[in-house]
Amino acid sequence: MGVRVVIAEDEAIVRLDLKETLEEEGYEVVGETGRGDEAVRLVRDLNPDLAILDIKMPGLDGLSAAREITGEQRAAVLILTAFSQRNLIEEARDAGVLAYLVKPFQRSELIPAIEVALARFSEMRALRAEVDGLEDQLETRRVLDRAKGILMDENGMKEGDAFSFIQRSAMQQRQRMKAVAEQVIAGDLRP
Repeated sequence: MGVRVVIAEDEAIVRLDLKETLEEEGYEVVGETGRGDEAVRLVRDLNPDLAILDIKMPGLDGLSAAREITGEQRAAVLILTAFSQRNLIEEARDAGVLAYLVKPFQRSELIPAIEVALARFSEMRALRAEVDGLEDQLETRRVLDRAKGILMDENGMKEGDAFSFIQRSAMQQRQRMKAVAEQVIAGDLRP
């Protein structure tokens, strides 16, 4: 399956040209609109890999739409606009935009910008998954330590024995150790 793209550009002729260019390059345009608010809805409904947004659009400007899309980590965002003012570029960066192209654009500029945006988005997702995994490990460790402490205090167990009890109970119940440790903390499980 190819890269799925939503286009939000209020000028119909530019939108059509962009769609043709993308399709010729093997991208799949799954949605298109001339409104920023509609772009956000399309991204939520269609789950594309990339959203290409103009800045000046009715309903919701491209930067506000970009903030919503990137805030939900739904798709890579590329801004394609006639405006090259530094403050807009900085606002786009702050909104989580991964690429910024100024119209009129050349195909030779568009494709690399898309590929860079997609690669950066993929890296960001991988980092988010890694951070989430580490946060879960840290939380599990915290809960396990607390449960071991309770077992040691209330049952006079050594730390290794408390850990073994939690581990054995997890295997017997076919649950994760964190869930068993939470049972110990809640007072629902004792040796």
